[in-house]
Amino acid sequence: MRSLLWLLALFAAAVALAIVGRNDTGYVLFVYPPYRVEMSMVLFAVGCVLAFVAVYGAARLLSRALELPAQVRAYRLRKRGERAQGAFAAALHAYYEGRYARAAKDAELAYEGGAAPGLSALLAARAAHQLRDFPRRSLWLERAERAGAEIQTALAVTRAELALEERDYATAREALHGMHGSGPKHIATLRLLLRAERGAGAWEEVLRLATQLAKRDAISPALAEEYRTQATLELLKSAAGSAADFERRWRNVPAEDQVKPRLAAAAAREAAELGRPALAREILERALAREWSADLVAAYGELPGSLEPAARQAEARARIERAEAWLRSRSRDAQLLAALGTLCVDAELWGKAASFLEASLSFEETRAARLQLARLAERLGRASEAQAHFRRAAEQV
Repeated sequence: MRSLLWLLALFAAAVALAIVGRNDTGYVLFVYPPYRVEMSMVLFAVGCVLAFVAVYGAARLLSRALELPAQVRAYRLRKRGERAQGAFAAALHAYYEGRYARAAKDAELAYEGGAAPGLSALLAARAAHQLRDFPRRSLWLERAERAGAEIQTALAVTRAELALEERDYATAREALHGMHGSGPKHIATLRLLLRAERGAGAWEEVLRLATQLAKRDAISPALAEEYRTQATLELLKSAAGSAADFERRWRNVPAEDQVKPRLAAAAAREAAELGRPALAREILERALAREWSADLVAAYGELPGSLEPAARQAEARARIERAEAWLRSRSRDAQLLAALGTLCVDAELWGKAASFLEASLSFEETRAARLQLARLAERLGRASEAQAHFRRAAEQV
């Protein structure tokens, strides 16, 4: 449409020029002795227009010729950038396909081409790590560090992840602590920090982070509970050097955690080993009141060998009294009957011990109960009976 308008304008100008030229009698005279040139006004006007067009065209041609080297350089840079972007995309594709050698090569091409140099260096570092080429990994991490401040968070996360894969928990903690000290705490990095603190044995931090992530629904409740339980167990073990420290630590454990069977059983054993059987009994009774567990019942029947005979008998009788109360509603519980039999042995109530152990075996045949009966028979001088129980116990190995 535009070309048609220009063509119509050109025809209109030609017609106008013809009309003006036919009626115009003016002329232009150029004198340069001894030369003399005379032409019509119309021809002069046309000549001026053609001269202007020629000069304008020559100027544009010269300008384009002078700009040509810069345009060639820009074209080459553009093509180089396109190749670098393609290499970066190919590196990502190869990395996620597990072709790490190809990913490292393409990432290097992208870095040299200037396509996101920081991210290209990080990608090359990850690929080198997967190839177990640690010198090149370090080289690429140094290059990424020089790439600029905008990728420092990504660099810290990469350092932490690579360190965690190598079980270098100190390096991972250093990278993550530095990042959290200078910026917001993201869920992904908190998960990494939880792994690093757990690997380094920083159980107070594991307890805090697991609770924090569970509140934000960032990890599954089962996993959060496992981490909290493990951290609490480790903290209790670290306080087991002193009975007072252990009890103080246990009292600081949240009430809802104190009644978990696994935690209660471990804490009760630690308390018993520290010479605090009453505390162990309290721990187990509270947990059993919340949830009946065979492991807790078995732990309830165990007394530490370090107790003095009098203290041992007194503690055993206290536990027997409580266990017999449970027996009124759980008369067919083989584990409870076996625990009562063991406690009666500790209390030197031989007849009751044999009765409870035999009752336990009538509901469930267990090697532990057989061995207890065998030892009890030995103590009472019943050698043949003891040998029979030992044989039955051996058959269950």
